[in-house]
Amino acid sequence: MKKGVSILLVEDDLVDIKTVQRAFKENKITNPLHVVENGEEALAYLRNEGSYSDTSKAPRPGVILLDLNMPVMNGVEFMEIAKADEDLKTIPIVVLTTSREEADRMKSYKHSAAGYIVKPVEFAKFVDAIQVFSLYWTLSELPKD
Repeated sequence: MKKGVSILLVEDDLVDIKTVQRAFKENKITNPLHVVENGEEALAYLRNEGSYSDTSKAPRPGVILLDLNMPVMNGVEFMEIAKADEDLKTIPIVVLTTSREEADRMKSYKHSAAGYIVKPVEFAKFVDAIQVFSLYWTLSELPKD
């Protein structure tokens, strides 16, 4: 990842959050990683509402890593809203999920997902997947705010 670019992780599972954090550390990814637990909280973060009103603590992310299966508002519901919002639709969303379902993959791309990564079970493979994610976004030009 390009230095200084914030990443928003939308994930409800504490083990998966820790796994992502460990994989970032293994890959020496030092970008700020902000975590929210569901799509509703992600929208509040992105819109700087409520406890996320301080933009120094809730900066606009360059990329969103999004789980699909979450309570309150799932990943597909979040993408439907975020991609219809003029202020949010340009933020790339990469789905990071355990789902291998073709229907989930198709729904994600229908709602403009920039990528779809199935979480590997083995940590070493998870680290590799995060490395590829990081390399891709290091080479890609991100939209300006």
